[in-house]
Amino acid sequence: MHKWNPPFCGDLDMRIARDGTWFYLGTPIGREGLVRLFSSILRKDGDKYFLVTPVEKVGITVDDAPFVATDFDASGEGAAQMLSFTTHVGDVATAGPEHPIRVVRDPETGEPSPYVLIRANLEALIDRKSFYRLVDLGAHHDGWFGLWSSGEFFPVIPSDELPE
Repeated sequence: MHKWNPPFCGDLDMRIARDGTWFYLGTPIGREGLVRLFSSILRKDGDKYFLVTPVEKVGITVDDAPFVATDFDASGEGAAQMLSFTTHVGDVATAGPEHPIRVVRDPETGEPSPYVLIRANLEALIDRKSFYRLVDLGAHHDGWFGLWSSGEFFPVIPSDELPE
């Protein structure tokens, strides 16, 4: 799918909210199967999101990230730890070099927004309950507090910015 390059056919009144809810013409799409189908043809080119089929490409709006990581499994410890995330549409990705975790902090409030790359430029916002669980698995490394997965360290916050 990522190699398909059909003609752009304009924008659709479709939006993915920050909580992962898909809307069409302002109404939530309630059919889980339909949302999963749409998510399977979603692509990000540059800063724009598209639904892409072999014959057409239509633009949609994404408020934050197109997916939400609603759960994860952890196995192993330290650098050998593996963190496997599951999204609200059923995608699974194990954090590591191919699926990095990144954390963006709000410049005004300092509140973190953690993301994991799911596939081909498409990230999932890690939901709050999962992020709190992840923090319990965090470690200090090279002046940072962060997470190990698949032998890779993902910084979350400088160690010296953590409250005692």
